[in-house]
Amino acid sequence: MKVLAAMSGGVDSSVAAARAVDAGHEVVGVHLALSRAGGTLRQGSRGCCTIEDAMDARRVSDALGIPFYVWDFSERFKLDVVDDFIAEYAQGRTPNPCLRCNEKIKFAALLDKALDLGFDAVVTGHYAEVVDREDGQRELHRSSEEAKDQSYVLGVLTAEQLEHCWFPLGATPSKELIREEARERGFVTANKPDSYDICFIPDGDTRSWLGEHIPLRPGAIVDRSGEVLGEHQGASSYTVGQRKGLNLSRPAADGRPRFVLGTDPQTNTVTVGPKEALAVGEIAGQRFSWAGAAPDITEFRCDVQIRAHADPQPGTCRIRRAARSTRPDATEPGVEISVRVDTPLVGVATGQSAVIYVGSRVLGQFTIDIATSQLDLEPASLAKEAS
Repeated sequence: MKVLAAMSGGVDSSVAAARAVDAGHEVVGVHLALSRAGGTLRQGSRGCCTIEDAMDARRVSDALGIPFYVWDFSERFKLDVVDDFIAEYAQGRTPNPCLRCNEKIKFAALLDKALDLGFDAVVTGHYAEVVDREDGQRELHRSSEEAKDQSYVLGVLTAEQLEHCWFPLGATPSKELIREEARERGFVTANKPDSYDICFIPDGDTRSWLGEHIPLRPGAIVDRSGEVLGEHQGASSYTVGQRKGLNLSRPAADGRPRFVLGTDPQTNTVTVGPKEALAVGEIAGQRFSWAGAAPDITEFRCDVQIRAHADPQPGTCRIRRAARSTRPDATEPGVEISVRVDTPLVGVATGQSAVIYVGSRVLGQFTIDIATSQLDLEPASLAKEAS
């Protein structure tokens, strides 16, 4: 095949590119320039797609003897990831920019350009596996390295995109084996630390960064019944589960602490309540996609994962008619995906991505529009669910 290797400048993408070369394919390396600041530098483990990363990717490409290019996707990245991140927070939601980058940049803009240039596939260093079924369709599965599995951030991939994806590291049982292979190959990236946090907020201070992009307006802090308990200086400064810094005018009647349950940009309110109200029994959303063939039934058992490093939780998935108005970017007007979990989820915020698994297979994902507290679910429906 003619393969485009997406090289971030890290050890994983370096070894993925090398394995593509070893397999006998025609490989070209490409690094994506995503930052609009020309002097962006890496800060230890923070940040990615920096000048240092581009230089490391070039050194690995030279060692492999493959052509190497830097493609400027900074404008697309700003519009589809950074601006989307700001807009979502302004609407009281908590997005995952890594999923959005995979959805809009790495497996949309990059893959589209690769196919236009005659490449057969894009290779990345993600820890996940693509499995070919007997009927010719492809499925996305967890990697064999459970601790490093990255299938969650790939949950946005579609059947068409999976046709042109290759993840050579998916069957490798440990990250240390990847580093050992990189050292044997003499790659400069062998001992390079993994990047983490949001790449365009390298200092990790998301609240301060958002404060520079979203105007803060004072508003009311209310309880679940709507009673005003205090005033906030900007709803976007609060996160679900937050306990400190609420500055409430009076304590709860039972003397127990209150936690942020959610924010509403339309009313500019922050809702607080008891810790048990943070336990979410059901999540639902109208913006969804299937990673391969869509399910042919409307109700089935599954596992759901709401963060990259969260444990999957068993539950019942339903494809149903939405109980509210259709959001503008809904996948199918009037249709939503819901998951009723067996054990309540904690720390759920609207805007997060819920990835649905059946066994090791990634079935699909949806953006959470509604997170229903376990306290608000009808006891009768809970009993029926348990039976």
